[in-house]
Amino acid sequence: MSKLFVSIMHLFFTTVMFLAFMLAGCGDNGDGGNPAGEGGGGGDPNITYGSFTDSRDGKSYKTVTIGGKIWMAENLNYQTDSSWCYANADSNCTKYGRLYTWSAALTACPSGWHLPADAEWTALTDAVGGSPIAGIKLKSVSGWRYYSGIISTDEYGFSALPGGYRFNGGDFFYIGRYGGWWTATVDDASYAYYRGVFYYFEGVGRNSYYRSGGFSARCLRD
Repeated sequence: MSKLFVSIMHLFFTTVMFLAFMLAGCGDNGDGGNPAGEGGGGGDPNITYGSFTDSRDGKSYKTVTIGGKIWMAENLNYQTDSSWCYANADSNCTKYGRLYTWSAALTACPSGWHLPADAEWTALTDAVGGSPIAGIKLKSVSGWRYYSGIISTDEYGFSALPGGYRFNGGDFFYIGRYGGWWTATVDDASYAYYRGVFYYFEGVGRNSYYRSGGFSARCLRD
């Protein structure tokens, strides 16, 4: 995949997203998340969560087993160089975790955990029914901008939240509407693969972007 093609596709999707937000009459009522309420959390009360405390900073994370693998059920919020809170607001780190460059995300997970490879993300989406529908099953039941007909279930407890992303030029976009997560897999010398979820799509998308951009990180147990 050429850099030019990826750049054009990223610009295209960014433009489509912007137009969709401006033309919000297509079933988007402006409320955060599903009509049921606010905040994150799993959609199934029978999900059994574990927990992990990062000894580096004392922060605790819920964990969940999906497809035989143990994932953090929250975005990583460990401060490193080349990481940011969305719009540089600490409250966004508390809710959504930090946004990392690819290089920062690659080494940010605590000992015993790692940034999942592209193939491990594929195994996750396969375990919940395949990428075309994985978005509605992995997104938190609330906290996302509502879009008619797209009702997330979070039935596996992954609780994906829309933390937005940081453009490689430094601007922040689409908190509350989009979540993107780095994989550990490179595309070429400048790009790495990520997975993304939009509030108005059911699936989980796969693409690559400049490593200097900022996406969320989910850690997978070794």
